[in-house]
Amino acid sequence: MAVSINLSRVLATPGLTGRAAESMMQLFGVVIISTTALIPRQPQAALGTEILILGSLLWLVQTVLQLRYLTRKTGHPRRWGITRIVRTQLANVPFCISGILLLRGSPAGMYWLAPGCIFSLFAGVASAWVLLVEILR
Repeated sequence: MAVSINLSRVLATPGLTGRAAESMMQLFGVVIISTTALIPRQPQAALGTEILILGSLLWLVQTVLQLRYLTRKTGHPRRWGITRIVRTQLANVPFCISGILLLRGSPAGMYWLAPGCIFSLFAGVASAWVLLVEILR
């Protein structure tokens, strides 16, 4: 929604289209990963594979977007990019850990879903806030 409200500004500002994509991936990723965990009587290895693949894809695409942002001269402070990278790591690495632990047969993998979901929601909302409010300053 934030992107549609400020679409012309998002498209005109270097680096913000990637940020919009990150925000949507973080929020949508929580929905997809949580939904896979709700499938009843799913073998632990299957769930671990699903979570690891989804978490890895989310991590990879967002990291590539952020590295592109950092290597371009956008005029934004470097700490903005670093903050985005830290949020992405906190959001996606727990999903990857969860998948690996579940594949290894450890039920502790389920506990790693909570921080992944919490940090993903936080990161997605923070990016959406920038696209909705901060972009107008």
